Amino acid sequence: MLKRFSLAATTLAAAATPALAHLNPLEHGSFMAGVSHPLFGLDHILAMAAVGLWAAQLSSAGDRKALWAVPAGFVVAMAAGFGLALAGVALPVVEPAILASVVALGLVVALAVRLPAAAGAAAVGLFALFHGHAHGGELGAATALQYGIGFVASTAALHLGGMGLGLTISRLHPQIARLLGGLTTVAGLSLAFG
Repeated sequence: MLKRFSLAATTLAAAATPALAHLNPLEHGSFMAGVSHPLFGLDHILAMAAVGLWAAQLSSAGDRKALWAVPAGFVVAMAAGFGLALAGVALPVVEPAILASVVALGLVVALAVRLPAAAGAAAVGLFALFHGHAHGGELGAATALQYGIGFVASTAALHLGGMGLGLTISRLHPQIARLLGGLTTVAGLSLAFG
């Protein structure tokens, strides 16, 4: 089964192209556009799931606050990045930072990096600013509030999925999370250099 999973993950990573979530700005315009935005890009899915996995790892290692603090830190910072984009504040290297987030978040899961909850929330928050800025920069004619609520809800759902997966596999075999982190890193490198 592990061979099949590895083959499927490798095939997905090899077939992906960078920034698949970034659609034509004219297509944005509703709550559902916001919900769908993070779901159409492997870069976003991998980063959001990795945040949830890492939060579950930290929680399983004894820092119960991290289970909610790390994903919440991401969501809050992402909303701030969205606000910066709406205000016209430019951030440098948004797309490279998003791709770097996939690689880095995969690495912290693969290496089972332990940080206090507040430090973990701040670390993911740095990447989240860029994710949120990308969402805001592609808003187009959408209603900012509806679109923003949509992508925040979708992001939180991806975090919850990663957390659920992480908590489940920590009971079965904690090394599986590390393997998933490694696969996330490989997929991130494939997106960045593929």
